[in-house]
Amino acid sequence: MALCDVHWSSAILAKKVGMYVILPETGTPPFATFYLLHGLSDDYTVWLRRTRIEWYVRDLPLVVVMPDGYRGFYTDNAEGPAYAKYVAEELIGFVERNFPARPDRQARCIGGLSMGGYGALRLALAYPRLFSSANSHSGALMHGSRNEPRPDGPLSPAEFHRIFGRSPAGSEHDLLALAQRAKQAGTQIARMLIDCGTEDFLIGDNRTLHREFERSGITHEYSEFPGAHTWDYWDEHVQEALAFHAETLGLTV
Repeated sequence: MALCDVHWSSAILAKKVGMYVILPETGTPPFATFYLLHGLSDDYTVWLRRTRIEWYVRDLPLVVVMPDGYRGFYTDNAEGPAYAKYVAEELIGFVERNFPARPDRQARCIGGLSMGGYGALRLALAYPRLFSSANSHSGALMHGSRNEPRPDGPLSPAEFHRIFGRSPAGSEHDLLALAQRAKQAGTQIARMLIDCGTEDFLIGDNRTLHREFERSGITHEYSEFPGAHTWDYWDEHVQEALAFHAETLGLTV
């Protein structure tokens, strides 16, 4: 497999950005693409450093793109950069211009952990024409549905409000609102897979989103497994996410 450490200029973020890209050595291009998002305290290098993601995709005709989301939750910050716009309107286009990636919805999927789990669903629900499937591991899924940060979470009130604003519930940050709007519009929603460890401090938020999605008739798959907010958990369950996306994308090993 080929691994590319890519650095380029983002006009939307007004700065240089970095990402890792894994290119397959099997199959015939152009390839499907998996956008894999990191959590709050990490950067674009962490999936390669803490998991065996490169090994897990060795037999898949799949490009894996690991961009840097900084601390922006992959949403358009109320007072700061437009991270969702950056991914949807700039990053994907850059990847598809410079790598052998198929430029269509049926060839794109997205996933992530913690902040990145929220980001994957936020992007898939806000831009349903971009992604065919999305997954979240241990996602911070209710951050856009509440108006104050979790008291046990890593965000201060000031940082939370800079990202999500004073009243994010019901806004473009709110996964429940985004899903309901997409459903009411009759838009095809990405196939979604959500999982969380039973000892994870975010398990309550994951159960809440699952319950609200069920109540609203939002199709998704939800699982809980033993484990906490750890790389041991994510390294294990990213393999299930890859199988889920491969099935959706129609990839064969």
